[in-house]
Amino acid sequence: MSDDLKPRFIESLKRNNDQIREDRAKTIGEDSELIYRRRVEDIELKIKRLEREQEGLIDISPLDKNSLTFADFQPEAFVQRDMELSLTIRNLNIQFEVSKKRFEYLFGKTF
Repeated sequence: MSDDLKPRFIESLKRNNDQIREDRAKTIGEDSELIYRRRVEDIELKIKRLEREQEGLIDISPLDKNSLTFADFQPEAFVQRDMELSLTIRNLNIQFEVSKKRFEYLFGKTF
């Protein structure tokens, strides 16, 4: 059983420059890929949430099923918020597409 044990510290000291560089490159690459993927996914999530919010703006249901009066709908506020959301979503879509293509280029993997 003691034959199976290897002195990791000694082996580490014996590694050549190429082995050390390869290990470091692997570590840096894996970390960067994970972080990059998460950031792109965060952009995608923001887009979905804002699209849901924008769809929610259209819901101007009456106060209850027996009422014909709509909730306090303010057209000016609706238009302003809808335009803001549209522009934000557009910008995030651009960020998402650019980041996704860049991820694929940098890491050689499809997103």
